[in-house]
Amino acid sequence: MVVEADDRRGDGEGGGIIDLHSHLVPGVDDGARTLDDVLEGVGRMVERRVERIITTPHLEGSLTLDPPALERRLSRVDAAWTEARAVLQGAHPDLIFERAHEVLLDIPDPDLSDPRLRFPGTSVVLAEWPRLQIPPETPRVLSRLRKDGIRILLAHPERYRGFDPDLSLVAAWRAEGAWLQMNHGSLMGRYGSPVRQRALQLLSKGAVDCLSSDFHGRAHLRLYIREAESLFLKAGAHEAWRLLVSENPRRLCRGEEPLPVPPVVFPEGMADRIRSFLGGRGQGSRRNR
Repeated sequence: MVVEADDRRGDGEGGGIIDLHSHLVPGVDDGARTLDDVLEGVGRMVERRVERIITTPHLEGSLTLDPPALERRLSRVDAAWTEARAVLQGAHPDLIFERAHEVLLDIPDPDLSDPRLRFPGTSVVLAEWPRLQIPPETPRVLSRLRKDGIRILLAHPERYRGFDPDLSLVAAWRAEGAWLQMNHGSLMGRYGSPVRQRALQLLSKGAVDCLSSDFHGRAHLRLYIREAESLFLKAGAHEAWRLLVSENPRRLCRGEEPLPVPPVVFPEGMADRIRSFLGGRGQGSRRNR
């Protein structure tokens, strides 16, 4: 069966990949629509040595201030996730399949006390800024949440617009205790050249704590795990890859501080060569998905 968090053997310590950001609860957001979508997508993730998934359906932070509406939403997610987990039991007996949420910080003072919003058994919340833009006073928001006992893992910081050229705001976020999660696809041009350049810049500063798929559970969407791994290994950044996809995600699952990741710099043009070799550029391509 799919392993319960409390029943897991070795906590995924075989060196496989732990993915902390995906949308694999069917029918609750813009991710997987059906149980078949979940089976297909998780199957591809397991092929790429993903051994633990904390899937993270979208949830607006403002909803947390309306307890009845929040409970209706969480109960719906509970039911859909439980059904998906049951379907996965026979297909992937060694997989740890859990869920939290990706919380949209559309207000500065969400109530993140419900444990279903956090990584299981921890105070860690995956969160994102609204509309892929950086609101004012974001360090203060992070500081207040930390005073409330919440540790924020910021989703895909490379995708936000509004950074200064040297990304000094990232240092301010980290100073307030936030950790950063980058998408594999950002490194391979999935979201365009400016995002890829910010991703490379963040890695060169050692400012990324973990990599995840942000996979939306559709058969035509690529995962980019294999391409990103090839990029790191060809650059000789084996230890950084291990920290970003295995060790640090494992630590975050336990509510622990991630380890520092050494700066990574990739040779010019390497990402394009790997992307071309492993399956082309298009999102619709089904080769090596």
